[in-house]
Amino acid sequence: MRRSPPEFWERPGALPTLLAPLGWAYGALGRLRRAAATPWRAPVPVLCVGNLVVGGAGKTPVAMDLAQRLLARGERPHLLSRGYGGALAGPIQVDQARHGYREVGDEALLLARVAPTWIARDRAAGAKAAIAAGATVLVLDDGFQNPSLVQDLKFLVVDGLYGFGNGHVMPAGPLREPAAPGLARADAVVVMGEGEPRFAAPPGAPPVLHAHLVLREGASALRGACVVAFAGIGRPQKFFEFLDRLGTSVVARHAFADHQPYSAAALEPILAEAARAGAQVLTTEKDAVRIPAELRDRIAPVPVAVRWDDSAMLDALLEKHVPRQVAHGDPTPAR
Repeated sequence: MRRSPPEFWERPGALPTLLAPLGWAYGALGRLRRAAATPWRAPVPVLCVGNLVVGGAGKTPVAMDLAQRLLARGERPHLLSRGYGGALAGPIQVDQARHGYREVGDEALLLARVAPTWIARDRAAGAKAAIAAGATVLVLDDGFQNPSLVQDLKFLVVDGLYGFGNGHVMPAGPLREPAAPGLARADAVVVMGEGEPRFAAPPGAPPVLHAHLVLREGASALRGACVVAFAGIGRPQKFFEFLDRLGTSVVARHAFADHQPYSAAALEPILAEAARAGAQVLTTEKDAVRIPAELRDRIAPVPVAVRWDDSAMLDALLEKHVPRQVAHGDPTPAR
């Protein structure tokens, strides 16, 4: 279970300054790891959706959206995930009928709703397995800092309001590596949500795309509803703010650690609270797969999709790296 980021990561202060030397050391180790690696080049395009900070920025919805776009172009995309929080090391293809979040992690179960998805802590091994199974393009959910696989098109997802936090590398701040060299390796930056994070653009800075999470079609009944909300994601406040923007009346908010396994004992008080308030209980789709089966019909996941401000720019990037061609075969997504 990954704990929520500490509050001091959000702003400059004495503690980040004291911890900064450890952050420099962490960043140096990452540079050495990437310099010493010999990445494997796949015979198909490899797209990576990553970020520079610990915690959620919206990578998984973006990876799912890219897979859907590739399906529409006649490709057979397969998604690769480390399977954070799951026990399996892989490479193994996710089977929604057989696997649960304890085996493959919560994010992989969401990805598998869109296209064939593989769990692999060894990304190159996972890529080889997916290609052997018929993948014509690979989409990595996370893995920007992983040097084992050549990445042809790299998207960095940045939360529009949180940005890079206090700008320090772990443990002094939320960054997995210094921002400037990370941005220099990216092919595109995706600013997710409201806000405009400030960062020093390196020479030849990548294009910036803007995107937002929106309700999927058919979920409009949630607007204006009276709800009790809970979330165990990188930054639960993002989910609560999303509900506020929808116009829902959130009478109570409960934040849990990222990837927290839920028990009936933890959720029953929330359900009782909602019953007293005459409210429904909402959570994220990622949280929903960790709810005990006997409680799932009493808790509604909020279905979201990605809306791009300039989808033509995104399509141009895809066309450059994955040129449109005659369909390879049946592009029906895995279900």
